[in-house]
Amino acid sequence: MRFDIITIFPKIFTSYFSETILHRAMEKKFIDVRIHDLRKYAEKNDAHKSVDGRLYGGGPGMILKIEPIAKALRALKIPNSKFQILNSRIIMLTPSGKRYTQRDAERLSKYKRVVLLCGRYEGFDARVDRLVDEKISIGDYVLAGGEIPAMILLETIARHIPGVVGHKDALKNETFSKDLDYKEYPQYTRPEVFYPSHLPSPLLGKEGKFKTPPLTKGRRGGVKKVWRVPKILLSGNHKKIEEWREKESGIRDQ
Repeated sequence: MRFDIITIFPKIFTSYFSETILHRAMEKKFIDVRIHDLRKYAEKNDAHKSVDGRLYGGGPGMILKIEPIAKALRALKIPNSKFQILNSRIIMLTPSGKRYTQRDAERLSKYKRVVLLCGRYEGFDARVDRLVDEKISIGDYVLAGGEIPAMILLETIARHIPGVVGHKDALKNETFSKDLDYKEYPQYTRPEVFYPSHLPSPLLGKEGKFKTPPLTKGRRGGVKKVWRVPKILLSGNHKKIEEWREKESGIRDQ
């Protein structure tokens, strides 16, 4: 699957895409990520490579022009019937878009190509709406630009592409996997016993090492509290473990 990201800050993505599962997915060619500098499509005689302008009718700030965006999409052979590539989706990232969910990630993973258009400043010239297939918001708040939302969409979509996430059952019981209110069961790893009393510094020894409190009683007779892994998970009884996990999963916090 191919992702095209159009932005005025292409270097923002360098470190993010050089790490994590996305880097491995790119190396193994499960996904193809291409970053496009919108300023490349500014007017040729513009020494400042301007892609924004003042608002008609007055108002604070600047907005992104339609011309460089249209040129960028045309260069990608996306925007109209003459150049259109089948099975693609052009997405504007904007606070005014519909709220993004796991169902959208699953839906968008079915396309062969997704174009992510990152906003900046006060947003886009309203005519850009005619060049995109949909507008998406990652939440009810405002960011400085669409680069972080683009990373979020790319990762959430890519995880549904076969091979990107290692284990074939990794997505089966994730939070949101069954419905948007579903949360996954609690999960644990080593150590089997954790002493929360280790956290305050007075319990550190002279060499800075944790003292191990006894499991019996403290100085004043109070029982030392410990946080344990549930016994059922240590039982080896897979049927009982599955029943416990089913019971512990449920509705996520609102």
